[in-house]
Amino acid sequence: MDETTTWLPVGWQHPTRVALPTGHHLRPIRATDVDLDLPAVMGSRDRLWSIYGAAWGWPPVGMTREQDREDLARHEAEIEAHESFNYALFDAAESALLGCVYVDPPEKAGADAEISWWVVDALVGSEVEAALDRLVPAWIASDWPLTRPRYVGRDLTWDEWIALPDLPARAAL
Repeated sequence: MDETTTWLPVGWQHPTRVALPTGHHLRPIRATDVDLDLPAVMGSRDRLWSIYGAAWGWPPVGMTREQDREDLARHEAEIEAHESFNYALFDAAESALLGCVYVDPPEKAGADAEISWWVVDALVGSEVEAALDRLVPAWIASDWPLTRPRYVGRDLTWDEWIALPDLPARAAL
């Protein structure tokens, strides 16, 4: 994507680390995170599919390490190009990947970004999940150049999001 079609201001720098009050943190995901990402995703696959399956077709049944690494490499390249962002939630030592936050350009009318997040099954209902739920909207408001973010799965359901009109193809913008 060239600078004339970017959805974020030219020269804006994305955050590289965001601390949670629980001692956890977010940072951009990398292909080298595959050995932490794969067990997190596949260990929570059924719930993640119930959230993202209809919209994204993710995560697929039987996703292999190589498929996940390729997906993470694509995310890493998109982050570098400021096309979209995937932040992984880690413990302090980065010995466990515990969820992700997605900040994407809008696909549907009415927003300037579409944001969603998840935690692994073991953290559902935990203080870490509650801290992430509080952090993400505040972080987006304070650190991102967005005026109309949409929190998919929060502001509206994924089914409601799917039903919204699509924006014109990004290439046509």
